[in-house]
Amino acid sequence: MSRIVAGVAGGLTLASVPGDNTRPTTDRVKEALFSRLESYDVIAGARVLDLFAGSGALGVETASRGAATVDLVEAADKAATVCRRNADLVNQKLGRKTATVHRMKAERFLDDLPAGQHWDLVLMDPPYPLGEDALSGVLGSLSAYLADGAVVVVERSSRSPEPAWPEGLERFAVKKYGETQLWFAEPVMEPSAPGE
Repeated sequence: MSRIVAGVAGGLTLASVPGDNTRPTTDRVKEALFSRLESYDVIAGARVLDLFAGSGALGVETASRGAATVDLVEAADKAATVCRRNADLVNQKLGRKTATVHRMKAERFLDDLPAGQHWDLVLMDPPYPLGEDALSGVLGSLSAYLADGAVVVVERSSRSPEPAWPEGLERFAVKKYGETQLWFAEPVMEPSAPGE
């Protein structure tokens, strides 16, 4: 059983995805993650993107804590249905539509985005079987849609290698919690060539 940890909807019980195909973030990892994100001051008023959202627990937590908008992207039918249910619960509790569910693959979602779309916080908890090349491709597509000062969090198995960060995105922190590793990255400006 998962729940919203803090904020306006704190304590609200969330629906879980049935079956073995999703791997929910443990409460311990979720609490540590959000403590760190609040210390970075990147949640309140943020435009948030939750890729590979599963039940949507991470994204709706940001909505409860004051995010302005939350886009939850999930391709699997069962997970997307649960994600929509959890988004509706949080939107109802907040009294406004903050969280929106997009039932599609992360790659297609990023390919279909209009120019000018930007996020302040991106949460990525891809399935462990997702290959490193596929993850690198998603990060590469994502980097064009990050606001200045954005934070990207990638949750992976602690046995997985560090993600291959694309040009313009750089790791600034990593934290391990048992079998889970959180990688934190931010957009960086490439240095200009002399004379530019």
